[in-house]
Amino acid sequence: MAEEALEVEETKKGKGKLIIIIAVVLVLLGGGGAAAFFMMGGDDAPATEQTVAAEGEGGADGEAEGPQALYVPMGKPFLLNLKGKDRERMVEIKVELMVRGIADDVLVRKHIPLIEDKLLTVLSAADVEQLKTPEGKNEQRRIALENVQQVLQSVAGRSVVEQVLFTGFIMQ
Repeated sequence: MAEEALEVEETKKGKGKLIIIIAVVLVLLGGGGAAAFFMMGGDDAPATEQTVAAEGEGGADGEAEGPQALYVPMGKPFLLNLKGKDRERMVEIKVELMVRGIADDVLVRKHIPLIEDKLLTVLSAADVEQLKTPEGKNEQRRIALENVQQVLQSVAGRSVVEQVLFTGFIMQ
């Protein structure tokens, strides 16, 4: 009879520990899930407010050069067939535009179709032999920048883009 009482007490203690362990695991999983939800999801408005505040103070680093640099990617890479000396070449160029501040970012995004058209015109007139050299690519970037600034000057009243960047360049 005494042995039966000991077994019942040990069974109760074992079940109590098991319940406590399960409860701790559930709390940890719930806390981890909530933390992941708040870190991954949520509203981006506070980050935008912080960016605007930083721009008003002369940039995120307190630099005197003005608002923070932002990069606007052009939707798809430019895929061109350019004539070379020997044969036709296929060229793929990924382009991003550097602007200063959120207002310029919004303005450029608004006029992306116009900018893409101008870049397509400029890049399709490029010389394959010139694009084979780093100097030639730099010259093509400079020409693209001048043309993009010119087209934005006509619609926005100012040249908004600071740099045209080739972030991907493939020639076959």
